[in-house]
Amino acid sequence: MIILFLVSGLFLGWSLGANDAANVFGSAVGSKMVTFRKAAIIASVFVILGAVIQGSGASDTLGKLGSVNAIGGSFTVALAAGITVYLMTKFALPVSTTQAIVGAIIGWNLFTGNPTDSRALTQIVSTWVSGPLLGAVFAIVLYIILKTIKKNSSIHLVRFESYIRTGLVIAGAFGAYSLGANNIANVVGVFIPAFHLKPLDLGIFTLSSHQQLFLLGSMAIAAGILTYSNRVMEKVGNNIMQLSSEAALVVVLAQALVLFIFSSTGFSSFVERTGLPPVPMVPVSGTQVAIGSIMGIGLYKGAGNINFRILGEIAVGWVLTPLFSGVLTFFSLFFVKNIFGIDTGWKTEGTVDPAIQNIQAVQTDPRISEIMHYLLPGLLIAGMAAVILYYFLERKKKKEFRKSEERFWRNLK
Repeated sequence: MIILFLVSGLFLGWSLGANDAANVFGSAVGSKMVTFRKAAIIASVFVILGAVIQGSGASDTLGKLGSVNAIGGSFTVALAAGITVYLMTKFALPVSTTQAIVGAIIGWNLFTGNPTDSRALTQIVSTWVSGPLLGAVFAIVLYIILKTIKKNSSIHLVRFESYIRTGLVIAGAFGAYSLGANNIANVVGVFIPAFHLKPLDLGIFTLSSHQQLFLLGSMAIAAGILTYSNRVMEKVGNNIMQLSSEAALVVVLAQALVLFIFSSTGFSSFVERTGLPPVPMVPVSGTQVAIGSIMGIGLYKGAGNINFRILGEIAVGWVLTPLFSGVLTFFSLFFVKNIFGIDTGWKTEGTVDPAIQNIQAVQTDPRISEIMHYLLPGLLIAGMAAVILYYFLERKKKKEFRKSEERFWRNLK
């Protein structure tokens, strides 16, 4: 039963892949420098790596906002957030999964009577402003540097474009890694208290309980990228502002840097050692940072380059997302609790509920670990096989293209 409850988190991960994660390569795909299929494969691989290797950074802060203490509550919170993001994506509005899960957690707090940690909420909400602003600043600085290098170097235009294309792939992979590390908390963070799995030994490395959840959630993100992200990529990459190849590289790199800053505990510790306040480890919207980066370049070139109508539509989505998600969660919790009789959580402050013992029993059920020990390796093998198949199909396509090109030039002579 508990595995079925996890489906809502996987649906949220799919929604994140279709929306937020798509924007790692949105500018590159929109400028036609990288094909959607290649971008989707690279983003999927590195999102999984980032989530598994460095995915715990933002989970603690999100947990402080509201600790969902029943698996039925976790299921409902994740489902409401996933439905919210899906609906916004359906209308091609690049909204934030972070906003959806924050609104859903606050909805759970209101339903159960638990207080919302104002400090954690302030930290998270502040990134909704600081993320795009940092993206804009980084984009302007990087754009000036890149234009200066291009102007003062004697690199041929064709070779320069080749370097840009390679840079887009590298920066996009870095951005996808950072996004997986930062945003996996949105997908499975609310399930962490309910899952205490046995370590999974894969021979080369061992996955902890949290890492197994992160792996499963990141695979759902990858599925969203591969199946449904093309529309949002095109909207972010082209409709806000027409991007040159240099601007596309700058947007991807600026976004990657911002996500890395809010994902790296090592960088936060380094900043703290210099005497400055530590960087908060909070989930940041990749969509918002990408749009902020594009706006930064647009403002540097002149505000006439920006499509403000599209920005207005996106801003409406940003306001509606947490509000709609919170309201949907509140009424969904009422429905799940009163119609199906499923425990959705309780007020923890100053209370001791015997149902906690039942939660612990569910957490330590050995059958769950056994299922995961077969499920995760099977998914990994299937994923690796798909990547290898894609690689050989791409090689075959390139060979066929070269042969057709050679035939064309021979016939022309």
